[in-house]
Amino acid sequence: MNSTPMAALLFAQGYRPDDAGLTALAAEAGGYAVSHRDLDTPGWVEVLRDGLTFDLNGLAPDAPVPVDLAAMQRVGLPQTVDTSTLEAIVLAPGPHLAGAEHLLPVVRVAAALIAALVRLPGLVAVSWLPSGSLVSPEWFVQAADAWIAGGPFPALAMTTIARTASKMKSHGLTFLIGQEFTLYASGGMLQEKDARVAVRLVDWLVAHGKVEGPREVVLPDVGPVWLEPDGEGTIHVRCA
Repeated sequence: MNSTPMAALLFAQGYRPDDAGLTALAAEAGGYAVSHRDLDTPGWVEVLRDGLTFDLNGLAPDAPVPVDLAAMQRVGLPQTVDTSTLEAIVLAPGPHLAGAEHLLPVVRVAAALIAALVRLPGLVAVSWLPSGSLVSPEWFVQAADAWIAGGPFPALAMTTIARTASKMKSHGLTFLIGQEFTLYASGGMLQEKDARVAVRLVDWLVAHGKVEGPREVVLPDVGPVWLEPDGEGTIHVRCA
C-alpha cells in the first residue's frame, strides 16, 4: 500500500467511489476484480487485472489523496474544467510488482485497468503521474485501447512535451526507459514536422528502450533522426 503511484483518477466532488461502487462496476462491466480489502485500512482496496494486482487509495468515505494538479499538462481536457475542486483516487502497483512497475507489460495492464475504471460515475480527468499529464477520460481510453490493440504507445496521454520556440523536451520517459529527450527544431524554429517526430520518437523509444550510444534511427512517416545520449539522462535529437 506504499508503492509509487502510477495514476490518479479525478472525480467531481462527492463522486469518488467506495468499495461497493468498485465491486458493482466490476460485476457489471468486467475488466477487473476487487481481490482484497482490509477493514482496518479505510479507503483502500486491491484490484486484480490479468493476474497483476494494484492498490487503489482514496476511496470514499475516506479522504481523497492529495494530488497537485496545478502544473500538469492538459490534453483533451477543456480549460473550463476547474481542477481545483476535483478529488483523487490513486492507482499504484501492488507489493508483488515492486521494482517491476516500469516494465511495459505492467504498464500495459495498468493502462487497461484505468480504461476499465473510467466507467465510474463522476470521473472528470485521468492523470498519468510519471509524466504529469492531465487528460480527459475519453482521450485516455482512445489512446490506451489503440496501444493495447497493437497501435502506437499513447504518447500524448502518458508522456508530456514541453516546448520552446526552438526545442521540445519530453517528460515521463524516465519512468519507462530511464531517459528523456530534447528535440531541436530542424529549421531553427519548431514546425509541424517536429511535433510528428516527437510523437513517433516516444513510440520508438518505448519499444526499443534506453539509447546507449549515438545512432541514427528511421521513424515512420518522418524519416531518419540522429540520437545522441549525453550520459546524464538526456537524449539529444536532431533530424538527420
